[in-house]
Amino acid sequence: MCGIFGIFGHPEAANLTYLGLHALQHRGQESAGIVSTDGTQLYMHRGMGHVHDVFPERELATLLGTAAIGHVRYSTAGGSHIRNAQPLAVDYARGSVALAHNGNLTNARELRERLEARGSIFQTNSDTEVIVHMIAGSTQRNVEDRIADALQHARGAYSLVLLTEEQMIAVRDPHGFRPLCLGEVDVPGQSHPAVLVASEGTSFDLVGARFVREIRPGELVVIDGKGVRSTRPLGEPTPKLCVFEYVYFARPDSVIDGLSVYEVRKAFGRRLAEEHPVEADVVVPVPDSGVPAAKGYADRSGIPFEMGLIRSHYVGRTFIEPQQSIRHFGVRLKFNPVAPLLRGKRVVVIDDSIVRGTTVRKIITMIKNAGASEVHVRISSPPTTWPCYYGIDTPTRRELIASSHSVEEIRKYIGATSLGYLSAEGMLGEVHEDEKDGDHVRGFCHACFTGEYPVPFDDSVPPRLLRLVGV
Repeated sequence: MCGIFGIFGHPEAANLTYLGLHALQHRGQESAGIVSTDGTQLYMHRGMGHVHDVFPERELATLLGTAAIGHVRYSTAGGSHIRNAQPLAVDYARGSVALAHNGNLTNARELRERLEARGSIFQTNSDTEVIVHMIAGSTQRNVEDRIADALQHARGAYSLVLLTEEQMIAVRDPHGFRPLCLGEVDVPGQSHPAVLVASEGTSFDLVGARFVREIRPGELVVIDGKGVRSTRPLGEPTPKLCVFEYVYFARPDSVIDGLSVYEVRKAFGRRLAEEHPVEADVVVPVPDSGVPAAKGYADRSGIPFEMGLIRSHYVGRTFIEPQQSIRHFGVRLKFNPVAPLLRGKRVVVIDDSIVRGTTVRKIITMIKNAGASEVHVRISSPPTTWPCYYGIDTPTRRELIASSHSVEEIRKYIGATSLGYLSAEGMLGEVHEDEKDGDHVRGFCHACFTGEYPVPFDDSVPPRLLRLVGV
């Protein structure tokens, strides 16, 4: 659950990276960082919090050079601490390198123990530092070969952007779990465009750049003064893009793997209306992620769409919570019902997923208290029954309500009149799994819904969690 951005060949590299990270803020709110280069050395600034808090103008001014990479973080491996903020930057025998990572290595524990046995000293408890040590310890001559050599030993999910004094390098694991794309932007007075790398192409829009293409699973792209060159050093690609990017994680205005996230979410809603129809008066999304699916459900069902819940976009990261004087305070801080739209109505509530069930339960109570006569809940994804180990922070299986309760039991717990989930077949049908696009076959990881894990995770997951997932 992180966002990465990089730009090479632009006189305002750090400023554009700052803007690019703003557009990726939804992918991580714990910390942010930028590393730049002027061709001779690296400059770095990192901090805890949102991008605009971490980078006042005086700090951006210290990030010199025409190339930079940036990162926004939500921790999945390693705690929420400044020492784990990225990009990580180190000096070693062959120069300097900075690295920003989106994903999770599933054999990080094994690799770290092997490196520590050889004398490596770690400064963080992040799996990203394992990659840095492997690059530094490689015997290959040039940096792209050292990266490829290091990643031969890594398993799991990694979309990376790296920066040396003179190069920017992007690489995506052979399964392509997490998205990564290339772009370019014209530079006044410069004959060639600057090259960009980002988790989502929407960050290109903000800086006036053009989307060029996706970086393919298993591809390593080197960007330097000679241009852009690509290799495939990581073995045969087996695409397994995280389908949850379409369900929730990506911005709705993104296009990933050739598919509009907004249109896919609307298609999920249309399919949901076919699979779980209901007689009702109004369709209401849980904003913001539920809006496109609710539009699709309303279009297919013919039931009017209304914004019956209003979301506050000004909720800070900390607040003073009363004791028991205000029930459901946390949810009320974020959502408030529009009572005139709900009073006396049979309401269909559309959300993208149910994790523990506590939030949707409180939302249903609020809608009933606003006067709704019935509350029918429809979820635009299958039941979430398994944890993710490839870069999205999900609870243990014991905490996932659908792993141990039937749909009817969940319905009773959340207090809904009825409950329906999109089927796995319906979801994968709308993202066109196994469809061929040129030489690329579209494939997805849906382990959080099906328990079908494409890559083993036993070496990096603590034994306590292995017991919880039944291994």
